[in-house]
Amino acid sequence: MPDPVLSLDGVTYRYPDAVADSLREVRLEVEPGELIVLAGRSGSGKTTLLRAGCGLVPHFNGGEIGGRIAVAGLDTREHGPAELAGSVGYVSQDPEAQVVSTTVRAELALPLELRGDSTAACARAVEEVALALAIPHLLDRTADALSGGELQRVALAAALAARPPLVLLDEPTSQLDPVAGDELISLLRRLNEEWGTAVILCEHRLERCLPAADRVVAMREGAVGFDGAPAQFLDWALANDSALATPAARLFALAGMRPLPVGVKQARKGLADAGWVGEGREELAAPVTPGAGEVPASGRSKPWRFRGDMHPKLARSALRVRDLWVELDPGGGPRDVLRDLDLDVESGERVALMGRNGAGKSTLLRCIAGLIDPASGSAHASGGAALLAQSPADYLVRERVGDELPGDEGRRALAAVGLEWAVDSDPRDLSGGERQRLALAIVMAGRGSGDPLPGLVCLDEPTRGMDRSRKDELAERIASLARHGSAALVATHDVEFAATFADRVVLLGDGEVIADGGCAEVLAGGWYFATEVARILGVPDAITPQDGARVLSRAPDAGVTV
Repeated sequence: MPDPVLSLDGVTYRYPDAVADSLREVRLEVEPGELIVLAGRSGSGKTTLLRAGCGLVPHFNGGEIGGRIAVAGLDTREHGPAELAGSVGYVSQDPEAQVVSTTVRAELALPLELRGDSTAACARAVEEVALALAIPHLLDRTADALSGGELQRVALAAALAARPPLVLLDEPTSQLDPVAGDELISLLRRLNEEWGTAVILCEHRLERCLPAADRVVAMREGAVGFDGAPAQFLDWALANDSALATPAARLFALAGMRPLPVGVKQARKGLADAGWVGEGREELAAPVTPGAGEVPASGRSKPWRFRGDMHPKLARSALRVRDLWVELDPGGGPRDVLRDLDLDVESGERVALMGRNGAGKSTLLRCIAGLIDPASGSAHASGGAALLAQSPADYLVRERVGDELPGDEGRRALAAVGLEWAVDSDPRDLSGGERQRLALAIVMAGRGSGDPLPGLVCLDEPTRGMDRSRKDELAERIASLARHGSAALVATHDVEFAATFADRVVLLGDGEVIADGGCAEVLAGGWYFATEVARILGVPDAITPQDGARVLSRAPDAGVTV
């Protein structure tokens, strides 16, 4: 039996000045060639475990540690991150802080040069890993000209370039569009199978990666709560923490069906075995027209647009974009990022802004907020615009959370995002999801408690590092803003989150609006920009587990009950 590539034996760890342990008596062994999905809520210890697995804990983060950690047989008490780099690759939640070289090519070559590889070997490895991650066009670009998704792929490429036996990935798809995210999971599975690379993949969007996993490890309050096969994990999640269950598992649970499916293929087979025939069942999902003041059957508020010709007394524009052209130079010469774009958002609307990496989503939000000047056209937010940008680190400048948000107003803002306990913590010791919530609190501090609300709130990938329960809280926060008259424009790659908060989806492609419609209309029937439930059932207006369970309950031959 080969030795484990990673072994944690009774590991307990506490960050400096923290009031509680981040890891508690963790015992875990990772065998060569395993692909493990690391699950758990925000702040459960997932990121800390990965940091411990590459030597950053405690050599970089400091703090108190007990127990033993070995990476490829090397004791991390005696070997630091630099010595372990040949055995383990690590991609953090913040790739913008991890990429250190001027150009992408130099970043990918750096670990190979430090290892002493020849010039020819370095060049070959850089070309191969760039092709594997579909980034050869980025090789001569500068790091500061890359989008968040591009940075994420570059950081992953740098971790894989030296072909270490173990790779630790912390939310590697959080800034990738659905196509790139699925391709990345497929790549990791291929590397795992063909190279024998052991992979620990920390993810909140478990529906993406569970079908590829050999094993799931779930963290709860710093300890290992579950360690086993993906199918058994879903049963455990529904019994112990339903926020960790996938949409497919929740669909089956609501419909009273077993076994719980690990992915779309298993779900379709389970439905077929139960008598469900998706073809010709579109009429079962026809939306029920609500009466006055009623909520539609989907559970989401009706996507009123408040257009002037429909409700002239209620219509009020929050955003008007006309003939917008934005030109940027990412390093290879100027190019049009937004092209002749028109967009209207009314007060109280909740709009998901979606599209592939590089489609222009972040550029549009920054232009609306006045951070980028257009080449021509205009973007006007009549009641002002508040922007939460992609990187929470941009908002965190002090060494104490309480100093980021001082006073009674700051305490209320922290409580609103569930971080009142972190007043004395260093922001850099928070998990990625906690830092994201802290940045949101900083942006929204004072809003809604007497101060005038902005007419438009722009959020750029706000769910990065958040578990489903925190996403639900954010969806309710957005709904509260909408009830008070503020519109929300949220750039997101998270299709499942869009289905929970949005009543409208705007899809960008190459700087232009290519689709604009109701949430159920846009997020059903597709391959990539579709929820897991939509891909399973393939019927209109069934994009959430609740929607899908209602559809199944109206199918007399399916043999299911809700």
